[in-house]
Amino acid sequence: MDPLLTALAAQRIAIEGVSIEVDGGRFAAKTVTGHRVPVEADIFSDGHDSIDAVLLHRPAGTELFTEVPMEFVENDRWTADLVLDQPGVHEVTILAWRDLFLTWRKEVAKKHAAGQSIALELEEGRQLLGRALDEQGRADEAGRGAIAALLAEDHAAPEGEDRDALRFARLGAPEVVELMQRVGPRNDATFYKLLQVYADREAAAFSAWYELMPRSQSGDENRHGTFDDVIARLPYVRDLGFDVLYFPPIHPIGKTNRKGRNNSLTPTEDDPGSPYAIGSAEGGHDAIHPELGSFEDFRRLVDAARDHGLEVALDFAIQCSPDHPWIREHPEWFDWRPDGTIKFAENPPKKYEDIVNVHFYRDALPGLWYALRDIVLFWVENGVRIFRVDNPHTKPFPFWEWMIAEVRTLHPDVIFLAEAFTRPKVMKRLAKVGFSQSYSYFTWRNTKQELTEYLTELTQGDSRHIMRPNFFVNTPDINPRFLQSSGRPGFRTRLVLAATLGGNYGVYNGFEICDAAPVPGKEEYLNSEKYQLRVWDMDQPGNIQDDIRLVNRLRQEHPALQHFTNLRFYDAGSDQILAYGKRAGDDFVLIHVNLDPHNRHGFHIEVPLWEFGLPDEASIEVRDLIHGNSFTWHGKYQWLELDPETRPYAVWQLFAPGVAR
Repeated sequence: MDPLLTALAAQRIAIEGVSIEVDGGRFAAKTVTGHRVPVEADIFSDGHDSIDAVLLHRPAGTELFTEVPMEFVENDRWTADLVLDQPGVHEVTILAWRDLFLTWRKEVAKKHAAGQSIALELEEGRQLLGRALDEQGRADEAGRGAIAALLAEDHAAPEGEDRDALRFARLGAPEVVELMQRVGPRNDATFYKLLQVYADREAAAFSAWYELMPRSQSGDENRHGTFDDVIARLPYVRDLGFDVLYFPPIHPIGKTNRKGRNNSLTPTEDDPGSPYAIGSAEGGHDAIHPELGSFEDFRRLVDAARDHGLEVALDFAIQCSPDHPWIREHPEWFDWRPDGTIKFAENPPKKYEDIVNVHFYRDALPGLWYALRDIVLFWVENGVRIFRVDNPHTKPFPFWEWMIAEVRTLHPDVIFLAEAFTRPKVMKRLAKVGFSQSYSYFTWRNTKQELTEYLTELTQGDSRHIMRPNFFVNTPDINPRFLQSSGRPGFRTRLVLAATLGGNYGVYNGFEICDAAPVPGKEEYLNSEKYQLRVWDMDQPGNIQDDIRLVNRLRQEHPALQHFTNLRFYDAGSDQILAYGKRAGDDFVLIHVNLDPHNRHGFHIEVPLWEFGLPDEASIEVRDLIHGNSFTWHGKYQWLELDPETRPYAVWQLFAPGVAR
């Protein structure tokens, strides 16, 4: 027989629209170990036979699949929950088949109910049961024994006018149908293609980042900070409730074309330069700036951070100062002008005289690729498992796909955050090629419509299987205009939005004291510590440390806030009030935020009683998670006012009937 015809005929069951399939299976979907991921697919066949299906998954490189029964939803849509218990790449597929025994059971039940003879049909049922005994591989010893006993009992059924009815009640019993679903033949079994799913550890989907520059932690503007100074700051960062401590580059800084204060081109001898101008006579990406300390000091910091419940994240910036050793050792990795001078980094009309970029092709392939991979592995060996990658969208996608896979083959727990404020499709591609987290447009989404549309896209659209945003409220590079003009209320608003809308969020130090002095007309910080040492007084009046502690505590206490795609928006009857909720099991958190930092707003709360199966006039128990008091809301609508000067947000826990408070 024609082998192509044979192969085609074997695919009798149609399996389509698999929800976790990314670009036809070209890229892996993402999940987190222990998390439940609903996997949906359209599964159907010709005719009216009953079908059944299972979701199959296994760690890549292994042979045995774990089976998860799929359930019919509606309109040929089936679903099952995928839960992976170890980090790394997993293979996932769907197996569907015609269930001839269940089909037999349904058809015979109809004939019997209509008073028709079912004698021949009962023999057909016996044959189907007998096939389960004859075919090897699916029926275990217990199952085979149960079927054999059933057939023997049926054979010995006494004669009488009710004999067929008694036999059908026995052969078609629900427990027999369940047994045959477990051990019976899978007719016309059809496999879907293998898809890949990457399981990250928890910190990839749920984390709170605090960014600081180690060199500004001495408390003295005239003394360069050290790793020991950072160790002294660890209790403060942990007390705020953060779990990731992130440093911009800590490598030696070049002196050629060094920048001065406020990005000046005329530095003084005392100016430390930008940490992104990586490389000097002291070394490059695998070295530490001497004034920070030694590798022993760094490893001591990593250990101390871990003791405080913090994980250190490092910046991986693929750029070099003109003094980087690579320029001398590997000139073929760089671009040179016709006059023999090296080409500086540019983003016309901007020019970064203290930075030069590598190129990734021509004579740089594969040497540069190996070198950059080995840099990451070097820092992994020194205790770092989280990397924030600077401007990954300006480097080739194939490089990232290869490099991230290479690292994860050895260390599947490593997390990569893509710092890419760029075009939407480029950001999604970076997520597809392997980045665990992504910067996003949240920083510039301020209105109710902007936030609702963007968050709905991220949580309900196709990108939900690949892109995990990290909602940074500010960065050393970005002083958002909203914060420049909103005062303290705006900082509190953006904090709560970032921390409760997203699973991952981050702040750059100074946010807690509402630091927002800009370079006039720009989204940049005046006196930025990218170019100078700073002294920070985080306890000054007007700080929002208590707000930070509160939201981080709520995130840890409430499973609903530890997820992202469970976000749902609700009506509040005001364009200035954002209302949304999250649910995980019995934990339901409802949040209201005043988006206007200058005015008080009153509004009707739409209590989402329907989420609990309750009618509009029902009552529900509520706990105010800010003040701790409990009470009852009666009916679908309640009245609330939020004053930005007192507190621009409210956070409630709603309790389903019968759930203990």
